[in-house]
Order: sequence, then C-alpha cells, then structure tokens
Amino acid sequence: MRYIFILFLLISMNGFGQYKSYIIGVKGDTLNIVDAQGKKQGRWVNTVQPLRGEPGYEEQGIYIDDKKEGQWQQFTLMGDLQSVENYRWGNKNGKCYYYNRWGGMIREESWKAVNPDNPYDTVDVYDLLDPTKIVDRVRVKLEGTALRHGTWKYFDPEYGRILKTEEYQLGKLKNDLEDLAPIDVNKDPLSDSAAIKTVAKPKQVLEFEKQNSGKKKIKVRDGRTGGN
Repeated sequence: MRYIFILFLLISMNGFGQYKSYIIGVKGDTLNIVDAQGKKQGRWVNTVQPLRGEPGYEEQGIYIDDKKEGQWQQFTLMGDLQSVENYRWGNKNGKCYYYNRWGGMIREESWKAVNPDNPYDTVDVYDLLDPTKIVDRVRVKLEGTALRHGTWKYFDPEYGRILKTEEYQLGKLKNDLEDLAPIDVNKDPLSDSAAIKTVAKPKQVLEFEKQNSGKKKIKVRDGRTGGN
C-alpha cells in the first residue's frame, strides 16, 4: 500500500510539473491552469473587481489552448447568475442567456462562431418568386469572429413575456433581406394611382385665385431678369 501511495504521489508531481501555474479549489480540484507554453487550460474561475463605477463579476468555464470553450457562466460578486454563454474557438456560439438581478430573463441571443482556420460557410439562395425553393448554394467568406445567427428574443423580465424577436442570418437581419422584393419589369410604375399623389394647394393660394378669378393676369416680380 505504501509503494502504491508513493507511485501515485510521483505521478501527481510529474503532472503538476508540466504547469507553469495553477490553484487548488475548495473541492480539491485543479483550477486556473497555465501550461508550460503560457496558455490557459482546463476549468477556470475569473474574478473581475469593480472599477470606475462598473460592477465587478465572477465567471467560470473551460479554456482550451487559451480560448473559451463550451458553457461559461457569469455571476455578480454577490453570487447572482447574470448570464450563460456558449463558446467555440474562443467566440460566442449557439444560445446565450442574460438575466437581471432577480433571475428574470432579459434577452436570449443566438450566435455562430467563425472558425479562424476555415472562415467560410455555405449559404442557401432562394427563388425570388418562391421563398421556399432553394435554387443555388453559394460559398461565402464570413467576416468577423462571431456573427448573429438565428433568433434573438427580448423579454419582459418581470412577467416573462416576449417583447420583441429578431431573425438573423450570418450577421444580417432577415427583415432587411426580405425587404428586397423582386421588381416586376413589365409593370409601369406610373400606372399605379397610388404612385401619383396630388399635392393640395395652400389656403392662401386658393383665396388668391378666388379673388382674382376672371381678372386680367397680374404680372408680378419673381426675380427673373431679361425680357421674359
């Protein structure tokens, strides 16, 4: 039994020897690891103190090669949950949730992280006359590190009802894309009576025309020069 304990101790010392720094949590787990290359690894707890009127917070999650990965949670310094965010390649990815100090949800976001090693994605192109029909697929380069992608919801934190929703596709608001309706080239825009608007004359002009109806045309100075 003694030899087994010594062997375990040697293995543990060898493992910790690969780290530049680390701390031992209250449950005995190893936290805040910085490896020999100076990169953050494993489970971390970050504490940010209040500064210049900004409240401090505490966050916990996992680093892989110095980049946030998976679910991260953020708390006030009093221990109240503020947000639950998901990460990939160090950038927001998937659903993220935000709460007020009483636990009411304020906002639900949806993100798509951009792979720094392959910043491309395939986008469906829909028929202008039939939005349900895909006519092509185009490979596009994604600009940025994380793009708004999917449904964003804004809540009344007191009653939990949805106040507003927004739909994004690779960083662009879908409503903006849908507003670009196809143009009917066979239609004369002037034939639409709604396109021709009659501007009402001011009251003073109507009174002047009434008073001078039937009279000889009155010549007025309008600022023009010459014989006209």
